[in-house]
Amino acid sequence: MYRKIILALILSSSAAIAHEMTPTYPKFYPSYMDGISTTKMNLFNRRTDVDYYEISVFDNMWKPIKFATENRIIPLKYLEKINIEIFIKKQDVKKVEYICTKSKLVKGNILTSGVSSRICSRVK
Repeated sequence: MYRKIILALILSSSAAIAHEMTPTYPKFYPSYMDGISTTKMNLFNRRTDVDYYEISVFDNMWKPIKFATENRIIPLKYLEKINIEIFIKKQDVKKVEYICTKSKLVKGNILTSGVSSRICSRVK
């Protein structure tokens, strides 16, 4: 009985609903610039309490990899969708394992759940 109650509370909570990022397994392609590869990601905000997301790129040991994009912190309102283009040096593409987005909570927002979510896509 307690399990059903806990499950109902989790499913009804806005903190249990995270944002979405696709594709799940992105691939890098040559860009229009020499020595640079690119991939495109789609980000969808399903959280009413979050308006900003941060993009990160990591290797298989979770060490950050340098990359370029239009904005590293993306403003995104509830139920909005945005396309993101990520650029990485051609020699670093083999090191890339994960592309992640993390919700950024506004400090002092008393309406927020206080739960940050991170979604990662694994690079093929």
